[in-house]
Amino acid sequence: MKTLFLIPALILVAACGKEVKSASAEPVIVPVEVAVAVDAPCVPETLGPAPKYVDTKETLRAAPDAAVRLQLLYAGRAQREARLGELEPVVDGCPRGSTKK
Repeated sequence: MKTLFLIPALILVAACGKEVKSASAEPVIVPVEVAVAVDAPCVPETLGPAPKYVDTKETLRAAPDAAVRLQLLYAGRAQREARLGELEPVVDGCPRGSTKK
């Protein structure tokens, strides 16, 4: 009969040795730094609008002769090359797949 009372008593004593987490304990707050990718505009504010090219269809049709048309074509090409000189560094600096302006 003594062993019947001894077993539950040992169980109770063993249970008292364990640390029990109470529900009223304050939660542990651990700050965590999270890196988030943010889309930045790829085109700088300093890049101006495209120029008005001198070799439009209307100006070429209105030219009095072939020499004037050729001069307009050369001038338009020079404008485009200057514009490409401004645009290529911007495009090279943009990440691939970026569509933001």
